Amino acid sequence: MKGSEIIYHYFPALTEKQIQQFDQLKSLYDEWNSQINVISRKDMDEFYIHHVLHSLAIAKINPFKPGAKIMDIGTGGGFPGIPLAILFPEAQFHLVDSIGKKIKVVEGVKTSLGLDNVTAANIRGEKVKGTFDFVISRAVARLANLHLWSKHKINPGHTHKLANGMLLLKGGDLTEEIEESELFVQEFPLSNFFTEPYMETKKVIYVPYTEK
Repeated sequence: MKGSEIIYHYFPALTEKQIQQFDQLKSLYDEWNSQINVISRKDMDEFYIHHVLHSLAIAKINPFKPGAKIMDIGTGGGFPGIPLAILFPEAQFHLVDSIGKKIKVVEGVKTSLGLDNVTAANIRGEKVKGTFDFVISRAVARLANLHLWSKHKINPGHTHKLANGMLLLKGGDLTEEIEESELFVQEFPLSNFFTEPYMETKKVIYVPYTEK
């Protein structure tokens, strides 16, 4: 399978609009990447697996319901937030990053795709006002730091498959990182959902809401 076909293989119930949006992603990021380097050239060659499908792994763990509020902390050029916003058009996504030029890319992609369910801000995650059902992130920082930045941004509640909390895309052996955090976590290996070699060491780490 080439390009965006891999997305349709794992998510066969897409609407025509969603298919068109996923199809546009590669050319949009090619264009933006030539101005502002947010994705390495090597990763652009495997864009749909390394970035889009990887981001959508969160949907295999915990599909977002209409009205859900999600913050993507340290979104970079828009991952995992942009692909998830395409997949869940009735959920609300707030994408934040401390680097302004990356948010410029997010805003550009959002506008081109007509993603009315996405807002973006050049701000550190812990400075964001308001609360969310879930905080998502992709390889931004160690688990303890992400929890410190995010814990007061999460509403208590349980209206989804999982109770409100953090859903983090990470890879490799996380034993030390999890022990350091002293958090209760669940690990979901992506090899349970995808057959691509890239996914063999990748996981979604789920941390439920805690008052501490």
